[in-house]
Amino acid sequence: MGTMILHLHLVRHGQTTFNKYNRLQGWCNAPLTASGLADADRAGRKLEGYDFAAAYCSDTSRAEITAKRILDINEAAGHARPELTADMHFREQCYGYFEGQDMSLAWTAAGGPHGAKDYNDIVAKFGLAASRDFLKEADPFHDAESDEEYWTRVEGAFQLIASNPNLKDGDDVLQISHGNTLLSLGHRFGGPDLDLSERPANGSVTVLDFDTTKPFSQAVTIVSYGK
Repeated sequence: MGTMILHLHLVRHGQTTFNKYNRLQGWCNAPLTASGLADADRAGRKLEGYDFAAAYCSDTSRAEITAKRILDINEAAGHARPELTADMHFREQCYGYFEGQDMSLAWTAAGGPHGAKDYNDIVAKFGLAASRDFLKEADPFHDAESDEEYWTRVEGAFQLIASNPNLKDGDDVLQISHGNTLLSLGHRFGGPDLDLSERPANGSVTVLDFDTTKPFSQAVTIVSYGK
């Protein structure tokens, strides 16, 4: 079998009230703000020239509403509308006990025992994987996802796309993603020139080439990030 490369257009969902208040938002839901609806429409206009062969998002309202607004604009521009698949594998990292917590407090709780003062400090000293493992450790219920649990689930999202029998080599696919997940993909698959000092903005587009014939660790190439 030859190569099978899909062009994934990953849009970070529009701004929510929790984004605005700087709260951790993983599996919990918060509504889109007026600014967040505008983020979705801006992404829709950016992507209105593409024929999407498939569309995926997490089963959270912020992702589903963003996806529908983008597909509305795309359809109005004359493209066939793909069916939208909403699935838990596309969710943001699960923060467990820290869901909805002020971000700076949560990362102080996670990093403090290890002598790291905030999220960027944890990542600088111990790497991105440690930010997940430290948060799970600090969670009194240990419900937050560990690095291994997180990547197993994310890999499941890519398997879901790869197993779509209707997709063919060179197809464009819409995927609504999340800030920390985009940052994590950047860390895992990006080169040294990628600026990973902050997560991509709400409504930004990241383009990945996904080779469905390769093992996941080698399957993703970042074409553009957070544009």
